[in-house]
Amino acid sequence: MIFPPTGLLRRAAVAVFVWLLCWGTVFAAAPEADRPLLAFAARVAGDDARTRLVIDFDRKPDFQVHYVANPYRVLVDLPETDFAMEEDQLAARGIFADIRYGTMAAGRSRIVLTAERPVAVALAEVQQEDGASTFRLVIDAAIVTDQVFQEHLDKQTWRKAEAAAQETAPLMLPAAGANRGPFVVAVDAGHGGIDNGATGASSKTVEKDITLAFARKLADALNALPDTRAVLTRDKDEFLSLSQRVQLARSEGANLLVSVHADTLRQKDIRGATVYTISDKASDSLAARLAERENLSDQIAGISLDSEPAEVADILIDLARRETQAFSISVAREVVRTFEGEVLLINNPHRHAGFRVLTAPDVPSVLLELGFLSNKEDEKLLVDPDWQKKVAGLIAKAVERYRLSVVSNGG
Repeated sequence: MIFPPTGLLRRAAVAVFVWLLCWGTVFAAAPEADRPLLAFAARVAGDDARTRLVIDFDRKPDFQVHYVANPYRVLVDLPETDFAMEEDQLAARGIFADIRYGTMAAGRSRIVLTAERPVAVALAEVQQEDGASTFRLVIDAAIVTDQVFQEHLDKQTWRKAEAAAQETAPLMLPAAGANRGPFVVAVDAGHGGIDNGATGASSKTVEKDITLAFARKLADALNALPDTRAVLTRDKDEFLSLSQRVQLARSEGANLLVSVHADTLRQKDIRGATVYTISDKASDSLAARLAERENLSDQIAGISLDSEPAEVADILIDLARRETQAFSISVAREVVRTFEGEVLLINNPHRHAGFRVLTAPDVPSVLLELGFLSNKEDEKLLVDPDWQKKVAGLIAKAVERYRLSVVSNGG
């Protein structure tokens, strides 16, 4: 189970803040509309038939409840919220096999409750604490039949609007790489917001923080190159769907997309960097498992794959964009070549699988696994700023070689 990191100082600050609220002390802060909600405590109780979720907030929260199938999920959408409760307070139990929470986008947060059987919310209300200025959100859920769950799905209208907002519109965008200006590289920091990604074996550092820190260093290294401009798909801790990441790269007219990750494996002795390109068939079982996990990012945030544009799904089957695929392979080979002797590589470091973030039809794209957080030696390197800067410089060197080869070939 993955949770946002908390520290002793932060918990102490939260405790002081709540104490002040409860005693009615004037809190000198920004206006309520300009600061996030604070969720400072939570508890979950129940059995295999029904479960209650209670979350304490510093002020009254507006919320909405939605349902998503495959798997069965209850989504609780909130305004921007700082989740500062203890890590184990919102742990999965009862009918919920998994509970995740975090930022979805600017001004939006989400709690995703995943169950193995159909569930429905029987009660969802906000209650004010007696004699205090704090509020609690109470959600009671229970198992239901498939028919009842489907009825809840059919009553919803929100999904159509959300799906429309996530759709790509490639025909309305400039062709990627069509600009005659600098060579544009889209640097994609994997995961973010509600999707923490993997967790370190020792430090408990979450993948989304490592990828963002590294992406910023890589962008700096790329921007130092001549005739090159780097853009970040995300520059803060926010959730982006996989199709949004592809769209953002295309909207910038990107000539290359580099998606950065640091996953975990069951085999803790495996370590080293890997470069992936897209393919409808995985090169090996390890690549297949990693692609499957990375492609679940949307589901973690409560996005139904049914709402994914048909064009995106088709790309994994129809790899007719042979020129783009060939360029992607060239980039991967340059990265491996530059890493050799400088960065530890996994056995057979260039692999391929059906990663959905690599599906831009006209943007050469690679996914880089910097190493594995499940391995303690890799983990030490992944959180080391000096190592990050060194590897970012090597990737920039590989990109420069690739760019020059494209220019020399008239690309």
